[in-house]
Amino acid sequence: MKAAIDPFVRLAASNLAAQSAQQLGLAAAPLVAVLALGSDVAGTGLLQVAQTLPFLLFAVPLGVLADRTARRRLMAAGELLRALAFLAIVVLAATGALNLMGLAVLAFVGTVGAVAYSVATPALIPALVPQARLARANSQIELVRSLALTGGPALAGLLVGLTGAGVAFALAAGLSVLAASALAGLPEGPVALGTRRPFGAELREGALFALRQPVLRPMLITSVLFNIAYVALQTVYVPYAVRQLGLSGAGIGMTLAAYGAGMVVTAAAMPWISRRWRAGTQLIAGPYGAIPAIAAMLATLYWPSAWLAAACFFVLGTGSVLWAVTATTLRQAVTPAALLGRVSSLNTLATYGARPLGAALAAAVGALGGEVACLAFSAFCFVIQAFFLALSPIPALVSLRGPAER
Repeated sequence: MKAAIDPFVRLAASNLAAQSAQQLGLAAAPLVAVLALGSDVAGTGLLQVAQTLPFLLFAVPLGVLADRTARRRLMAAGELLRALAFLAIVVLAATGALNLMGLAVLAFVGTVGAVAYSVATPALIPALVPQARLARANSQIELVRSLALTGGPALAGLLVGLTGAGVAFALAAGLSVLAASALAGLPEGPVALGTRRPFGAELREGALFALRQPVLRPMLITSVLFNIAYVALQTVYVPYAVRQLGLSGAGIGMTLAAYGAGMVVTAAAMPWISRRWRAGTQLIAGPYGAIPAIAAMLATLYWPSAWLAAACFFVLGTGSVLWAVTATTLRQAVTPAALLGRVSSLNTLATYGARPLGAALAAAVGALGGEVACLAFSAFCFVIQAFFLALSPIPALVSLRGPAER
């Protein structure tokens, strides 16, 4: 039993460090752009594109690589690449040479490392734990991610507000090194690599499986729509919070941390929820819950309140965990082991690859209509994704083993 548990505990520890590094970097970059470099919503939109574009460009190729090579080595290489990018930001900030373009380029490089780590992690988990424990293991990974999301934005806001960019990104770089170190010697487990075929053929095989599978397909489409909406909200929120809500860097960090707080509460409750809620109910809770969440943010137009903004992010955080745990477990259950890297990469593409599009659309809408128009665009997209999900087989899903049972 000890041999079965210890490798997963090490993976969870690595995940905590990696997720903390990622959240520090993601939260610190727009704060530095607005507070230190004087960026507006168009600038933060371009920064969001740089922070998310690698998921669009590299998620699927790295997914194929994850099925061909040792997944833990790919994850460690990604974290070390991210550490180098963050250290470069520290050097530029210390020498006074940091500008928006340099920040965006280095954020892009760091995110390439994040993509490598994220596409390989779900594919590695089934090699470390038996299938009966997948839901519990995924819940624990989400709890780890939730803790990082709770503390990362608040800590980034505090560090950037007090010390500028250097300390926040130096800490993030150190955490990435720790994440890579925790993976050293981790068992790879049985991975069915098979006969090496042309890259395009392997890529096509994974894509066709995901797009033809009756449950995976609507989950991918919902992820695309949801994340366009969410990144539009993220893009506009920092300048909106500074100019309309009157929040400081620390205040913005605290409201963003509510997202992680919602995740922590839900991740801790997942064992109870999974025993009492049908799989379909767990999956629809997040997309449906986004409607009241964005309504709370829109209410700040009339009643400027950090509490309403925090409530928006808290509700989005609770739904994200319900979706992530249930969807990941279902994906692992219906996908052959030899395809897990590629199918996981398609989910990563749907989740994060849609974000450059969302950021670009938000930047364009913000440039034309300002922050209010950008919030309205986010609300519209949240409504569309909930409506699409309602028409899919997902709400009728009973178990995590296959198509809906009615």
